[in-house]
Amino acid sequence: MRRALWILAVLLSHWWRHKMQLATLLIGLIAATALWSGVQAINQQARAAYDQAANVLGPRGSAMLAAVDGGRFPQSLFITLRRQGWAVSPALEGRVEIEGRSLRLIGIEPVTLPPGSGTSQLNPDDLARFLGPPGQMRAAPETMARLRLQPGDSAHARNGAALPPLTPDPQLAPGVLVVDIGIAQRLLNAKEELSHLVVTDRLEDLQQARSSLEAAVGPRLAIVAADSSTELEQLTDSFHLNLTAFGLLSFLVGLFIVHSAAGLAFEQRRPMLRVLRACGASSRMLNAVLAFELVALALAAGLVGLVAGYFIAGLLLADVAATLNGLYGAELPGELVLRPQWWLSGMAISILGALAAASSSMIKAFSLPLLNAAQPHAWHQAQRRWLRIQSGFALGAFAVMIALARYGQTLDAGFGVVAALMLGAALLLPVVLEALLRLCGGLARRPLSSWFWADCRQQLRALSLALSALLLALAVNVGVATMVETFSRTFSTWLDGRLACDVYVTATSDSQALDIVRFLSQNSGVEAVLPSGHGQTRIAGQTVELLGLPDHPRYRSRWPLLAQKGDPWSELASGDGAFISEQLGQRLKLDVGDRLAVPTPDGDWWVTIVGRHADYGNPRGQIAVNTAALARHFPGSAHNRVGILVGPEQKGRLIKDLRQAFALNETTVTDQASVRDEALQIFHRTFAVTSALNGLTLAVAAIALLTSLLTLANSRLPQLAPLWAIGITRRQLAAIELLRTLALALFTAMLALPVGLLVAWCLVAIVNVKAFGWRLPFYVFPVQLLTLIAVTLLAAMAAALIPVTRLARMHPATLVKVFANER
Repeated sequence: MRRALWILAVLLSHWWRHKMQLATLLIGLIAATALWSGVQAINQQARAAYDQAANVLGPRGSAMLAAVDGGRFPQSLFITLRRQGWAVSPALEGRVEIEGRSLRLIGIEPVTLPPGSGTSQLNPDDLARFLGPPGQMRAAPETMARLRLQPGDSAHARNGAALPPLTPDPQLAPGVLVVDIGIAQRLLNAKEELSHLVVTDRLEDLQQARSSLEAAVGPRLAIVAADSSTELEQLTDSFHLNLTAFGLLSFLVGLFIVHSAAGLAFEQRRPMLRVLRACGASSRMLNAVLAFELVALALAAGLVGLVAGYFIAGLLLADVAATLNGLYGAELPGELVLRPQWWLSGMAISILGALAAASSSMIKAFSLPLLNAAQPHAWHQAQRRWLRIQSGFALGAFAVMIALARYGQTLDAGFGVVAALMLGAALLLPVVLEALLRLCGGLARRPLSSWFWADCRQQLRALSLALSALLLALAVNVGVATMVETFSRTFSTWLDGRLACDVYVTATSDSQALDIVRFLSQNSGVEAVLPSGHGQTRIAGQTVELLGLPDHPRYRSRWPLLAQKGDPWSELASGDGAFISEQLGQRLKLDVGDRLAVPTPDGDWWVTIVGRHADYGNPRGQIAVNTAALARHFPGSAHNRVGILVGPEQKGRLIKDLRQAFALNETTVTDQASVRDEALQIFHRTFAVTSALNGLTLAVAAIALLTSLLTLANSRLPQLAPLWAIGITRRQLAAIELLRTLALALFTAMLALPVGLLVAWCLVAIVNVKAFGWRLPFYVFPVQLLTLIAVTLLAAMAAALIPVTRLARMHPATLVKVFANER
């Protein structure tokens, strides 16, 4: 033990003499741990919220019974099933608007709910207050805070209905309101109707249960089998996988800093290691002490990284919550809740990352013969052999990429294509840069130019990891920025096609919509009134939206059809044709010309797919049919949305008249421009987190370059002192150093552009299709690429500023000492 402590003291003395290297190592570990743990904190928070939202009606694993057409069904079916021995509990779901916020309202019958449901266990007094008049409305404390309501307060929904007094329930997810089912039926205008039944017993034989259900109530209800993941988890899986990919990338970039600092420290400590070995220290003991040293440093840096990750997660949580709410209707708590597993996983990833980053340096240092361990030539020969091995790994990564792109069928395979592409590019970068530098050196004609390119090649070994980190950060920035800009352009064009009318009115009921249509028919300034409908059904076990479209030239000219057959709008008007969304067609493997059975309350409705339309941003599948045909086959579908064609001069007056005549607010009567602007705001807020993580990753890469340059500053003096001795000034030497850094950064950026564009293509053509079911067109934005190159050069200049300034102001005596200490 005493010998190990002496060895540790000798090794730690290196960090005392090289404080900048120690700072570099700690900064890399802190940055890696902070970004990874911050992303994981957000993901854990979101998944906990999904579990809370899903467990309101029962624990994970509870099966449901739902209407075949996806709508509501009579309460009498529940009575029939209970009499025949089915252990089911009724539930009704809908949405209510309170204080301008749309909230999920759930009506339950607490007596028959299964144990472990998300509502608190009600004692007899609470149960009496919940069921008896005036009832209770249970909500998460955060929901009450957002509504600015206190316990016991009552509120009114937008339709004027009075709500029961509020009671806080910390076990509920934000945005969820729970009431007695009778109250829910009154608030949702669903008298003696249910949305689904919770099966309180586990269904052992699913096929037998389906037969028993059909025998009891006919083909009106279907079993929604329990799944290990909730519906929200399935919908948001690609979003969280995207966050995890960014966190992992940032973690790897941070480890490049650690790898670079640890590698330089090992190289500088080679004489020390040789002396320790000569004094009797075994290779095993040295490895053990070095590993202990790294673990201690990783523990210290990991704690700081976890604190930083907490603040990063807190800063990003608002944008993540807005994204999940805007895209999927998922509500997240506003305050970050950290769990013990987050702390433990953060510390574990910091320690394992540090050991992984330093492992190659330890292997290379101790695989060399003892007497050669301090000789640079032997070290460089080993490095050259490692580069050849690295090239082989790069080719292997590209082979994996091609195989996954060709044969992969899952979303993980799509991200695997991107990961293999970036890994192969990072591994191949030093080889390509060395070839470029050798070419530039061959073209040089003056001695100083030849030395410059040769010196760049010599320093490439020490800077290769930092440059690989920069390549990865730039490639991801190019890929994601290109995808987002492509999506923005496509989404804007798509909105113009989908929002065909000038004004949209959402009535509170179908009867009010008819009154609005009659009111508009008497208005001389209105060019056309185009009511639309919407409903839902279940196809292949998933809920599908039904959209009723009117037959009008404005829709015929603007509706965003990606593919069509014959005269699709005439087929649609006849009631025999339908448009299918791109993602639903991908999911069901249907194309234009195929026949599809749409389940209705009275049986199957067979339609021919005559067109495929774009439906970006919608996580569910969609089928568009004629409005009249939708009303015939789905009598319970809603037809409360009215589109109006009106001239720009009359638009403002018409909106004002509608609000006054029918007591409508600004959210139910909107013009096309405001709807479009709101959709674009949601879109840009959706990608705010992506942009933030992009910037953080690029910042970590710049830090990697800075720390590499700082740690190499002193080792550069033997190469620079002879130039100073032959008459080149210190300022000129500083300019040469700056030019070297900029040249390497420029070469890296130029190589990152094609890699980034290939990443963008993979995201658009592979990942996006597997995640959402639709494919975007591929665009290249030259101005964006040039801007990123300029930002890269500025980052490289900022990274080189400190070592270059230090060199320009270096005392001549320091350069002279190089010759005095020359070996």
